[in-house]
Amino acid sequence: MYSRFFASLPVEIPVPEQPVPIQHYLRQPQRLVSALVDPSRTEKLSPDCFRLKMRPLNFLMLSVQPTVDMKVWAEANGTVHLRSRRCEIRGVEYINQRFSLDLVGHLEPRTENGKTTLYGRANLEVKVEMPPPLWFTPQPIIDATGNTLLTSVLHTIKQRLTRHLIADYRSWAGQERQQQRQNTTLQLSPNAQSS
Repeated sequence: MYSRFFASLPVEIPVPEQPVPIQHYLRQPQRLVSALVDPSRTEKLSPDCFRLKMRPLNFLMLSVQPTVDMKVWAEANGTVHLRSRRCEIRGVEYINQRFSLDLVGHLEPRTENGKTTLYGRANLEVKVEMPPPLWFTPQPIIDATGNTLLTSVLHTIKQRLTRHLIADYRSWAGQERQQQRQNTTLQLSPNAQSS
């Protein structure tokens, strides 16, 4: 018995004004992934691909722990795209062999009247063949439980993104500004000595 679950969630995050535009920050996939997922559960596979170990999820009487390989890339204007590449379920081998996960998302900076806001959306779809113990569970219960679970996963990601992304951006912008000042001082110092 195959089931399909789906959830979609919009994101809107006001961006505080900083000395370095957020578009520069968004071009660094590693920082964005760290804002989305606890760095202790992230492994960098390549400059734009990351393995994310999600927290265990409880679905009816099952407990599963998805591990997702995620491609993250940015356009020149700072728009960031996320796409799952591969998924493995740890905990229940039966489900691992009969499971697919598709996560697609984007985050786009838009500036109006001098104020920048990040707009985005994440879509999460899971297809899975239910193990025999769940075959007698009514389909509406399975569907409602699965869709609610995916929605809660997206809400957790959204909350983490909202809290951590802006805090990390502020910290990064401050470091970049300090680095720019140091570079300017280093460039000026030989001239100061020669005069």
